[in-house]
Amino acid sequence: MNISVLLPEELQNELIEFTQNLVRIKSISGEEGEIIRFIEKKMLELGYDEVRIDSMGNLLGKIGSGGKSIMFDSHVDTVDVKDEDKWNIPPFSGDIVNGCLHGRGSVDMKSGAAASIYAGVLAKRHGFANDKTIYVSCSVLEEDCDGENLKHLFRELNFSPDYVVICEPSNNNITIGHKGKAQILLKTHGVSAHGSAPEKGVNAIYEMAEIIQRVDKTNLELLKKGEIRGTLVMSKISSTGASLNAVPSECEAYLVRRLIPGETVEDIKKEMDQIVKGKKATWEVGTLQRKSWKGMRINYEPFHLAWETELSHELSRACISAYQEYFGKEPTEYEFWDFSTNAVTPVSLGIPTIGFGPGEYKLAHMPNENCEVGQIIDACGFYTRLINKI
Repeated sequence: MNISVLLPEELQNELIEFTQNLVRIKSISGEEGEIIRFIEKKMLELGYDEVRIDSMGNLLGKIGSGGKSIMFDSHVDTVDVKDEDKWNIPPFSGDIVNGCLHGRGSVDMKSGAAASIYAGVLAKRHGFANDKTIYVSCSVLEEDCDGENLKHLFRELNFSPDYVVICEPSNNNITIGHKGKAQILLKTHGVSAHGSAPEKGVNAIYEMAEIIQRVDKTNLELLKKGEIRGTLVMSKISSTGASLNAVPSECEAYLVRRLIPGETVEDIKKEMDQIVKGKKATWEVGTLQRKSWKGMRINYEPFHLAWETELSHELSRACISAYQEYFGKEPTEYEFWDFSTNAVTPVSLGIPTIGFGPGEYKLAHMPNENCEVGQIIDACGFYTRLINKI
């Protein structure tokens, strides 16, 4: 399909300029106020019927009031940049070089946000929204607390869409699911003693030593299972003692377990029990505390199962039809994300969910993050067609 049928060149340029401006606004998790206000103003200028910001700081734009509803979600927070010297192009420049938009958030995931915002407007202009309600959410604190944002948004604004599209980067491939995630806080317990008499204490670090080996062994076993595999990594370790001259009384380690479809909460509990078996150790879900840009304190329980939407589902069929109509061909592959997203909330509520977004997700969080400009335009075209197919 000729993109100009949906998105004239003038609007294409406007979309890309808007995306550049999003990249230029620094919006680290917990500091998204400026970008949320910027998007709010833009949505109103573009003709959204309603734009609201909840008490957590998430933004929701609405077009139409028909019976069938679809929501496109993008988080607008990013990870920080602590390696600016490794970037060939400044991370907040928003420059376009060799057909690619460069900068932090260009892939993860301001390009998807911009494409969805303009898709809502295009659907309205082309009459695709006459019997529907289109929601476009720009959510916050996703990098640390995926799903908590939408959980709060749905509850406070008292709505539940019929379908959800997560606009995370997928190289513009239809994404039918992603792995689950369990973040585990593991502690070993010792007995403090003076460093000059270690035999009088129990060293919590030494208690952790065998557990480290068990974690590594468990991960190696997981890697042998099937094409889609779970993983386990120890991502942080620390100890507590009376002083540097004392035997540590406690050692903490943080584990991140990625789950595949079919794995259950009970499976993970049994796995963790085996890892600490016979040791002076305990484990629990590693609850995180964060504060949103509006001052709300968030308690996040990072334990989500994997999910997958069947290709035979009506939402999948609508996506495939929209893909065929827009790109003029059948999808040749479907994506299954290794990472977790805001999808964990709609999926847990039984809302049919699928993913699709511009950019190569392997570039997320990396120096020289960049997204092909053409993919941003194509994502907008696909979203617009999908609205018409729902």
